[in-house]
Amino acid sequence: MLADTVRSFLEATVEMDSVREASLARGAIHRPAWEGLAELGVVGLHIPEAYGGAGYSFVETAIVFEELGRRVVPLPLLSCVLASAAILAAGTESQKARYLPPIASGGCIASLAVFESAHDLSPLATRAVPDGDGWRLSGTKRYVTDASRAEAFVVAATTGDGVGLFFVQAGADGVTVTPTPSLDATRPLGEVALDGALVSEDAYLGGAANGEALRSALDAGVVALAQEQAGGAQRCLEISVEHAKSRFQFGRAIGSFQAVKHMCADMLVAVEHAKSAAWHAARTLEDPEESPIAVPLAKSVCSDAYVYVAGEMIQILGGLGFTWEHDAHLYFKRAKSNSLLLGSVDSHRDRLSDAIGI
Repeated sequence: MLADTVRSFLEATVEMDSVREASLARGAIHRPAWEGLAELGVVGLHIPEAYGGAGYSFVETAIVFEELGRRVVPLPLLSCVLASAAILAAGTESQKARYLPPIASGGCIASLAVFESAHDLSPLATRAVPDGDGWRLSGTKRYVTDASRAEAFVVAATTGDGVGLFFVQAGADGVTVTPTPSLDATRPLGEVALDGALVSEDAYLGGAANGEALRSALDAGVVALAQEQAGGAQRCLEISVEHAKSRFQFGRAIGSFQAVKHMCADMLVAVEHAKSAAWHAARTLEDPEESPIAVPLAKSVCSDAYVYVAGEMIQILGGLGFTWEHDAHLYFKRAKSNSLLLGSVDSHRDRLSDAIGI
């Protein structure tokens, strides 16, 4: 029912022409879709009711992301999920009560600022040092999702006790946000420079357990991303099959040719493989024994599947697939971009091999 509700809403609200227009703006949010999803309670599905959310498990959030993947809508939901997951994992009760309700309602767009390398979680160069009754942050975060439209960031920085997470307002002194040119303009990236930005002591989320909290938040984002990739791949397959059945050449539908049949069959296998991996990761996200295997596996499988299926879609569409007016390029750009987001496929395969002892 949740999937049907979200799909019906997106189909009624989001025209693909408007997605193309938003991509030209590079940073624009599809406001009708965002406000409507917020009214439906989708933004805070995984956030407990005590903090303004709906109190569901992450599986329900995964359902939403699969539907969002089918429409390639420019929305900051992934960023908000990353930020809220970090706050849930690391924050104190008072911090959760303060920071989570605005995010759950869709009134505050927040993002997680972690990566300094494009491919993995290299040792962090961003530093946080005590300064009076607060902390002073210095460093640069790259590839931050929705950086230019975020109102707050959860920033990972090294402290004397390890990795710390800090809630930083985007408009604070010493915080500079610069858009980063990216392939997928429907999901803008940015660079967040912290030049001695001063935050209060209460902005420091938790303490020594922040390293585990950071991994927990990133895993939630990876699972959401895998579901989005599975949904996008499914839609690419549907577009391909619809075209193969309606496009006639040499007096017959091109879908009747063996080569095209085999392409579609191989795409179907890749899509089903991605769905299985993505749903397994969503169901086991909170399982400490299974999630270290399921999460990187899902990222690896779903990234490869989406890129492959989106590429094959363009081949089946032929010249039509190379035009701006068709939706194919939106899916292909999202597929390529997602394959690197939150860690490359290679970095997740390395993590998977470590988890299974290879």
